[in-house]
Amino acid sequence: MRRISTVIDLVIVVLFVSIGRSVHDHGVSLAGLTSTAWPFVAGLIIGWLIVMIRRRSGVAPLDGLIVSLATVSVGMILRVISGQGTAAAFILVALAFLGAMMIGWRVVLAGFRRSRSAGGAA
Repeated sequence: MRRISTVIDLVIVVLFVSIGRSVHDHGVSLAGLTSTAWPFVAGLIIGWLIVMIRRRSGVAPLDGLIVSLATVSVGMILRVISGQGTAAAFILVALAFLGAMMIGWRVVLAGFRRSRSAGGAA
């Protein structure tokens, strides 16, 4: 399940970057996506390493919090180091979008698993 969870989180990062680039009229080319996404992908990797070191499943809502906070914090640090922008509004949007999406799908999964186990026990 970790591989699937990692892919879902990666898709969320690519979606975030794609939406941002299209909203700001930067275009959605492979080179543009790559240059904008790599700091967040690096943060995502760090987040997943933390989850794995802590021997967590990767699918709990807390795991989503860990991964999203690492993705945004490392991503923003790398953006500063590489000379890319990190306006306060951008940081807030990144925290809100990535947090909602990365925690959100895990909350939905937990609810589905609970309802399924409750339905099976009846």
